[in-house]
Amino acid sequence: MQLSTVSIDKPEDVNVILGQAHFIKTVEDLHEALAGASPQLRFGVAFCESSGPRLVRRSGNDPALVELATRAALAVGAGHSFVVFLREGYPVNVLNQVKAVPEVCRVFCATANPVQVVVAETEQGRGVLGVVDGAVPLGVEREEDVRDRKELLRRIGYKL
Repeated sequence: MQLSTVSIDKPEDVNVILGQAHFIKTVEDLHEALAGASPQLRFGVAFCESSGPRLVRRSGNDPALVELATRAALAVGAGHSFVVFLREGYPVNVLNQVKAVPEVCRVFCATANPVQVVVAETEQGRGVLGVVDGAVPLGVEREEDVRDRKELLRRIGYKL
């Protein structure tokens, strides 16, 4: 077995969700779940089929994000993995809808941070072992940091 890391190439203003699912209709069901979550959400979805023609299936309502998701899915190349790129919305707004798609087995990450995917390759194929999401913590929050966090969440409308 060989281990490698694959960096997810994305603009800073784009969020990514990386997961694993199990059926060809995943791409259509993810599209429907995302489209129904928010009318302004822009997204691209790509899904690595792991049997039959073994194609990267893709969909979305933003051609640039569909292309980014397709390139990321090809780079990861792990059977039944999927990549969603989002603009004009955040993973927190759609994560429950994504997880509720019947084919979705797991979500590895949902983030705006830089992401590296840890991939194992065997004679059979590739699989995602996990992700590196962002960077190492630089310390523990102080009272001032707690206050700033709480103010931010209220300013952007996530807490009252």
